[in-house]
Amino acid sequence: MRFDVITLFPEMFAPLLTSGVTRRAFESGLVDVQFSNPRDFAEGRYRRIDDRPFGGGPGMVMMAEPLFRCLEHTRTARGERPPVILFSPQGQPLDQAMVQRWSGSRGAVLICGRYEGLDQRFVDAEVDQEISLGDFVLSGGEIAAMALLDAVARLQPGVLADPASHAQDSFSPDVDGLLDCPHYTRPEVWRGVAVPEVLMSGNHALVARWRRDQSLAQTQRLRPQLIAAARAAGRLTEHDEQVLRGQGGR
Repeated sequence: MRFDVITLFPEMFAPLLTSGVTRRAFESGLVDVQFSNPRDFAEGRYRRIDDRPFGGGPGMVMMAEPLFRCLEHTRTARGERPPVILFSPQGQPLDQAMVQRWSGSRGAVLICGRYEGLDQRFVDAEVDQEISLGDFVLSGGEIAAMALLDAVARLQPGVLADPASHAQDSFSPDVDGLLDCPHYTRPEVWRGVAVPEVLMSGNHALVARWRRDQSLAQTQRLRPQLIAAARAAGRLTEHDEQVLRGQGGR
């Protein structure tokens, strides 16, 4: 798959592409990431890409024409018209289900806005989907783009050492959209606190049940709306409901 990132600051992405386990996806070409800078497609001595907003007000707005030329260059280089994503506060919240859909796609063009935003005429004409990291505002879309790229990269075959690792991630379908359970490693006793005895039992069925129960309890305590969604979708068993009742869940 290929993601083309339109950004004024391509240098921000270097640590993502060369660090950590996900670099395997980028170095191997499983996830091809290319960059285009709209300033390279602006006119004039100063290659201006922003201007004051009509109607007045603070800040600057990214101009439509340099963005359009940059996007057209990207389409020509790809030889196709991939989906265009804009990262913005009014976008659909990024979640694991969305990440999994993009992880099986051919990729997209990722537009990283700056300043007060983009000329709405460009957004209306060219953007297929707007994505947000949450109800807060960043100085630009680069961090959001890196979040999507990292999340997609780790789902590619061979990126994680154990292919089953991401199946147990929080929000994964394999855990019915719940939060992950707590995890422990050596030493068996750390500062007077021992690892839960069941994890030392060697009984895989008991361990699996404990992990499910802990996942339910943790989700009920921290993100009860995920319990409600799992219940509405019919993903909870009677035993699950018993565990939740013991945790004060309805």
